Amino acid sequence: MRLTTWRILTLAMVVTTLGPEGAEAQTYTPPQARRQFISVGYDWLYTWPQRLADHPLEDLLGTLVDAAEPPHDYRTRDGNTVIDLLEFTRRGQGVSVTVYPIGMSDGPTLGVRGSVETLPDIRFAFDGPGALDAYALTNAIAYDVGAGLYVADRAPGWGLGSYAFILGGVGKITSDIGSGRRYFGEGGGGIQSGPLGFEISVKFGWNQLSEPVDHSFYTLPINLRATVSF
Repeated sequence: MRLTTWRILTLAMVVTTLGPEGAEAQTYTPPQARRQFISVGYDWLYTWPQRLADHPLEDLLGTLVDAAEPPHDYRTRDGNTVIDLLEFTRRGQGVSVTVYPIGMSDGPTLGVRGSVETLPDIRFAFDGPGALDAYALTNAIAYDVGAGLYVADRAPGWGLGSYAFILGGVGKITSDIGSGRRYFGEGGGGIQSGPLGFEISVKFGWNQLSEPVDHSFYTLPINLRATVSF
């Protein structure tokens, strides 16, 4: 009986001494990706023409416009005016800065992005009784500010992680024919290793100008963005 009591006391002392250390040894916290608060990007854009007959042609001519048979590109529905698309530049560039007020590591976070990007040069020639003989939008630049949701699954160190985002905002346009405003929405995702990353996104823009008359046009570029984050 005395031996059994000593064994119980000894076992209790061992459990009391080693128990917390054993539990602590079994607790494992995986390394977390360091939070990033700012990202700087350089953008390559490729833009397709979007419904040019509706906007800006119908805005400029004040009448319905349809696609035309070659050699012309468009014509008014009454047949009085034919329109040739002389230029639509598809390639553009831009720069952007994204700030994460509470940091980006894992899970959802807020992102605020400012960007400067070129818009396509667009030139039309009109042949008809209207007041316009030509239209030329050149050297147009968009200055955008937007905010949205980022969801990240980043890896610690130089491990490969990923993230997705959706955002919207407003912008100002400057060009050779005057200034205007625009509204946009953008969605996409990216991969990241350490501070270096690469994004792909689609950005829809509704662009509004007041010269030579009030008119608008749509842009829908595919955006490739190289980033460095801190």
